[in-house]
Amino acid sequence: MIGRWISEQMFNLVHRNQLIYNTCWEDPRLDREALDLGPSDDVVMITSAGCNALDYALCDVRSVHAVDMNPRQNALLELKLAAIRRLPNDEVFSMFGRGYLPTVVDAYQDALRADLSGFARGYWDRYINFFANPNRSFYFRGSSGAFAWMINKYIDRVAKARAGVDRMLNAETLEQQREEYHSHVFPQIWKRPVRMAMGRDSTLSMLGVPRAQRRQVERDFGGGIAGFIEHSLNHVFARLPLSDNYFWRVYLSGQYRPNCCPEYLKPENLDRLRGGLVDRVNVHTTTLTDFLSNTSVRPSRFILLDHMDWMSEHRQAALVDEWQHIADKACPEARLIWRSGGLRTDYLNDIQVNHRGSKVRVPELMSMQSDLAARLHQQDRVGTYGSFFIGHLAG
Repeated sequence: MIGRWISEQMFNLVHRNQLIYNTCWEDPRLDREALDLGPSDDVVMITSAGCNALDYALCDVRSVHAVDMNPRQNALLELKLAAIRRLPNDEVFSMFGRGYLPTVVDAYQDALRADLSGFARGYWDRYINFFANPNRSFYFRGSSGAFAWMINKYIDRVAKARAGVDRMLNAETLEQQREEYHSHVFPQIWKRPVRMAMGRDSTLSMLGVPRAQRRQVERDFGGGIAGFIEHSLNHVFARLPLSDNYFWRVYLSGQYRPNCCPEYLKPENLDRLRGGLVDRVNVHTTTLTDFLSNTSVRPSRFILLDHMDWMSEHRQAALVDEWQHIADKACPEARLIWRSGGLRTDYLNDIQVNHRGSKVRVPELMSMQSDLAARLHQQDRVGTYGSFFIGHLAG
């Protein structure tokens, strides 16, 4: 019990006081196919780093509502929105593609600051220099970014594996990439100190993984967290081409490339966003339940990420309330997606909501698109989740 309490306090300390995610770690290419986004859709999502909110806006949806309890995550999305509106494309890419803009302080003061909310303005007044260091990219900032920075230092100075990592990232074929990974990168990096570090709650807290999610992984995967990570790395580096895997490129190098980056950073898409799509993105610092309680929007698409893994153990009543509001507010035939660290989300079987005059369990609200979810999950370029779910609400 003491160990559990300490890990929970550590996780809460990190999440209440830090920017956790400097980039989204959910593959929006899967989401686009799962949700079939279009002009009549109103999307509600967890903000995370805001990259995917912009990706969904590029699908010409009617509105995107990015909701997050951590105001620092929303401050990051606000900064991206301001940069898209106010800066030329090359400066936007320098800032959010390379993670470094030499003139960022002046750009912030002259063009970006006035567009921000009070909290976001106060936050970036203090931390805009995250983008000003040529030796430490923005993508090595925040708690998950700090961990990526330490991993890269380990690769360079301890494992001496940088040459192999670069060859793997730039391989011309999947066969070359796989050979480099199995022969050089994995044996040099995945050693006992790293495996031990990945099993610590302090490490997982930096990555945004609560103890409840760790237990779900350990329940479903042999070898615990270390076994799951080894399985995930093999999926990403040995089974899928890295040529368009911008998630791991930025993690292992601190920057994107113009031909390997989130959709919102491509010049033609920046032009489209600046042409009006960016104005469809709305930022809300609150809980999903409170947002649904106070909006007139009837969402047709929900992106719930993996936040239910944590709520199922620590805020069960709040999770029940959240699903009641989803059932009450979603438009008919709405679609929902979520992810989990484990292989299943059995905790949803225990949640009952009022629907059309009777009590029903959450799975009974939806038809689950299990075959599509399984197929898409195998194409996931991130590889850090155990499972992916797609549900269609009954009409």
